[in-house]
Amino acid sequence: MTKTGKIVIGAAISLLLVAVAFMFYLFDPEEMAVFPRCPFLLATGYECPGCGSQRAIHDMLHLDLKNAFSQNALILFLSPYLLFGFYLAFFNGKHRFPKWEKLLFGKWAAIFVISGIMVYWVVRNL
Repeated sequence: MTKTGKIVIGAAISLLLVAVAFMFYLFDPEEMAVFPRCPFLLATGYECPGCGSQRAIHDMLHLDLKNAFSQNALILFLSPYLLFGFYLAFFNGKHRFPKWEKLLFGKWAAIFVISGIMVYWVVRNL
């Protein structure tokens, strides 16, 4: 894929993210039936690693970090990580920061992140 193609895709995804963020800012997922419920929670009664992330995103956008942390601590810490990965992938960031890409998105980083998600999943259901 060409550099221009990546930038166009990145810009389109960015616009979509802004639209979704605007929706999460305006509407509280706890009060609106439009937001989906977790099928894993409904089926098992246990919370998945993503449970509460919609409410946490709403709280983060309103700068209520304490409540966001109580809803889903994982999303609070993973959001900057995911946004940086998005920047690296679509906005030429991996050419500017090649060491960061290798460190934060290499094989061992993936193992670490997935392991952390699994530990969070178990701990939040104890």
